[in-house]
Amino acid sequence: MPFPADALARAVVDLSAVRDNVRALAGHAPTAAVMAVVKADGYGHGMLPVARAALAGGATWLGTAVPAEALALRAGGITPADSRVLTWLAAPGAPFDRLVAAGVDVGVAAPWALDEVAAGARAAGVPARVHLKVDTGLGRSGITPADLPDVVRRAAALEAEGVLRVVGVMSHLACADDPGHPSIALQAAAFDDAVRVVEGAGLSLEVRHLANSAAVLTDPRLHHDLVRPGVAVYGHSPVPQLGAPGDYGLRGAMTLQARLATVKDVPAGHGVSYGHHYTTPRATRLGVVPLGYADGIQRHASGGDLGAGGPVAVGGGGPAGAGEARVLRVAGRVCMDQFVLDLGPDAPERAGDVVTLFGESDGVERGAARPNAEDWARAAGTISYEIVTGIGARAARVYTGLDTAAVAAADTETRKEVQR
Repeated sequence: MPFPADALARAVVDLSAVRDNVRALAGHAPTAAVMAVVKADGYGHGMLPVARAALAGGATWLGTAVPAEALALRAGGITPADSRVLTWLAAPGAPFDRLVAAGVDVGVAAPWALDEVAAGARAAGVPARVHLKVDTGLGRSGITPADLPDVVRRAAALEAEGVLRVVGVMSHLACADDPGHPSIALQAAAFDDAVRVVEGAGLSLEVRHLANSAAVLTDPRLHHDLVRPGVAVYGHSPVPQLGAPGDYGLRGAMTLQARLATVKDVPAGHGVSYGHHYTTPRATRLGVVPLGYADGIQRHASGGDLGAGGPVAVGGGGPAGAGEARVLRVAGRVCMDQFVLDLGPDAPERAGDVVTLFGESDGVERGAARPNAEDWARAAGTISYEIVTGIGARAARVYTGLDTAAVAAADTETRKEVQR
């Protein structure tokens, strides 16, 4: 795909990869339905485009964190006939009436929320679909086991009134990315206890869901009726210590590229970027990449005496980055808008040539020719989730693999709706 001459950087999102990743995940959990989690603007990929791609791959549910995301999916044309949508993170005063009217399932994570959802349902004139979110040991949001019996009694009364229906019980794992951790078995048992409390009150559940990406890939016992993969939908391994994306049939959906803004020759001993944490060991050629921490390029991925530096695939000559490829590391400090590469003496690159920060790959540490998001996560001391969700708007999203014109237009409108 030609790089626009007026663009400094772009994030190319392959929607066919999202579709195929969902199919692969469904294969890992053949007894469960799949909820593709599209919160945080589809992990930075564009919420509505990836939602549609996930549905094309067989997902029948979409998961969002905050109410605005769920409402934006409905405003973007994803109807209840297309997919169930669940939102699970709200504060008092949330627009529960609008959520219920739009056919959005609501996660209830605290006693106060049950009555607010009920009030919203009365205002909407439609019964609410509720998932009781139980804290089985993560210690984050969720109804405590001590509070659950009272919440269930109240829910049963509201269901008898016709105001709402409890359709699901959900929880979230603390250590699923560490298979075998003792907390997993403890949480699984606590989840089973919670389900028994709910069903013992005469509430009939449609779905029980606990498994995130890591549990989908590593622990079939936790799949229940519905699984909620997040980062794996976008082609990243949630357990990189156990396997690369390709080991699980996944491929990265986002390729982050930039055009070199400056290429220049400097002598040996030349300091590079803030603090001179990198000094050229010989006469060489430097290249400036116009992306920085304002664009989500982690400052902790700086190089030189600060660390290994984030990896970048550099081609040999030409605007397409064609030619002999090599992987270089960030030289010195990552700045707000840019960072520097030591291209090497007599390097063929010129201003305007394309470099790739990450893309579809099992990672340079596994011998791949270009980096993936996990490579950048290792360089920055973080996780791939933070790498892809942090890529800012200055790297324009470009879609490929499905109906790109339609999804690009829809993506723009969805972003506006979430902001509203």
